[in-house]
Amino acid sequence: MDREKRLANENVLKLLVSFSVPAIIGMLVNALYNIVDRIFIGQIKDVGDMAITGVGLTFPISTFTMAFAMLTGIGAAATISIRLGQKKKEEAEHILGNAFVLAIVFAIIVSTISLLFIDKLLIAFGASDNTFSYAKDYIVIILLGTIFSMTSFSMNHCIRASGNPKRAASTMLIGAILNTILDPIFIFTFDMGVKGAALATIISQAVSATWVLSYFILGKSNLKFKVINFKPNFRIIKSIFAIGASPFSMQLAASVVSITANKSLFAYGGDMAIGAMTVINSVSTIFLMPIFGLNQGAQPIIGFNYGAKAYDRVKATLKYAITAATVFVIIGFLTVQIFSAQLVKFFNDKEELVNIGSEGIRIYLFMLPIIGFQIISANYFQSIGKAKVSIFLSLLRQVILLIPLYIILPRIFGTLTSVWFAGPIADASASVITFIFISRELRRLQNAHTDHKKDIEYIAVNES
Repeated sequence: MDREKRLANENVLKLLVSFSVPAIIGMLVNALYNIVDRIFIGQIKDVGDMAITGVGLTFPISTFTMAFAMLTGIGAAATISIRLGQKKKEEAEHILGNAFVLAIVFAIIVSTISLLFIDKLLIAFGASDNTFSYAKDYIVIILLGTIFSMTSFSMNHCIRASGNPKRAASTMLIGAILNTILDPIFIFTFDMGVKGAALATIISQAVSATWVLSYFILGKSNLKFKVINFKPNFRIIKSIFAIGASPFSMQLAASVVSITANKSLFAYGGDMAIGAMTVINSVSTIFLMPIFGLNQGAQPIIGFNYGAKAYDRVKATLKYAITAATVFVIIGFLTVQIFSAQLVKFFNDKEELVNIGSEGIRIYLFMLPIIGFQIISANYFQSIGKAKVSIFLSLLRQVILLIPLYIILPRIFGTLTSVWFAGPIADASASVITFIFISRELRRLQNAHTDHKKDIEYIAVNES
C-alpha cells in the first residue's frame, strides 16, 4: 500500500504507531549526546558537581549554534521535498548544494565569533570562579567542531527529505553510540575531564558528518553533490530561510530563556542551582523527546486527512496522540516525584547538589502530566497549516511566560524555590490557553465534518 493510501485508509492508531516509533527512537538517540556527556562529566572525581555546572552554562551557545543548523537543515529539507514532489530533481540538487555551503559558512562564522568573545559570553551567562574553567574547556573544543555538528545535522535532514529516513536514523545512532563509547575513555582513561567529553562529542559528530556526506557522494541517493550547485543562488537561499525561520527563532528563544534562568538561579542559589537545572533539563529531555517524536508521527496523518476533509480521522489522530503523550508524561511525573534524589545522584552524588536538585526537579516538573497535551495541541495547528497559532502556543510556554516569571517571581519572593515555580506556572498557564484554542478548533472541525457529510449525502441523493 503506497503512502497516500495508508494515510487515507489504514487504521489511525496503527498508522500513528508506525509513523511515531521510528521518530521517537530517533529523538531519544539524538538527546543522548548531551545527556551522556553530562552523566560522565558528573562522575569526575572531586569536581563533578562544578564540572557539570560549567557544562550547563554553555547551553545557550550550543542552542545558538543549533539554531543556524535548523535554519539551514529544516529549511532545505522542506524545500527539497517540495521540489522532488514537483519532479524537479535538478533544482532539488541545487538546494542541496546551497544548503551544504550555508552550513559550512554559518559554522565558520558562529564558531569564530563565539571563540573571539568566549570569556565575556561565559561570564555574562553566569560563570563563576568555580565553574568558568570547566565551561571554557568544554565549549572551546565543541566550537572548534561546529563544522562537523552543523554539517551532520543539516545534511541529515536532507537525507530524510530525499526519501531515506532509515539512513537518517542511522546517522544519529552511529554518533550517539560512538559518543557513549568514547566519553569514558577520554574522560577517565586518558584523564582529560571535560575536555575529553567535548573531544568525544566532536569526534562522534565528525564520523556522523562523514557518514552523511558519503551518502550524497558515494551512496545510492537520488540526489548528488555537484560542484556547480555550490554556487550561491539567492532565490534558493531565500526559500530555505523562509521555511527555516520558525525553528531558528524557537532555538534563539530557547537560548535567551537559558541565559535568563541561569542569572536567576545563580543569584538565588549559586553554582549548585545552575548544576541542578542542568540535571533537570537532562531528565526532562528524556520524557519530552517521545512527545516530539509523536508530533513527527502525527503531523503527516493530521495534515493529509485535514486536506482530504476526513475530519473524523483528524480528531482520532489528535486523540490518540494526546493520550499517548499523556501516558509518557505521567510516567515521567511519577518517576520524578518518587525517585527525585536518585535521578540527581545518577549525574552526581554530592549532597548539596542532590538536595537542591531533588527539590528543584519535583517543583519544576510538577505540571508534567499536562505538558503532553499542550505540546501535541500546539503541533496540531502546525499540521493543519495554522503556523502562527502553533508558534504562539509553543512560544507561550517556553518563552512568553517563562522569561518574565524567571525575573519577577524571585524579585517578589527572593528565594530559589520561586525560580523553580516559574516552570509549573508557565506550563499550567500555557495549557489553559491552549485548551481554549483547541476546544474552539474542535468545535469548528465538528461543524465542518457535519457540513461535509451533508454535502456528500446531498450529492448521493441527486446522483441517484
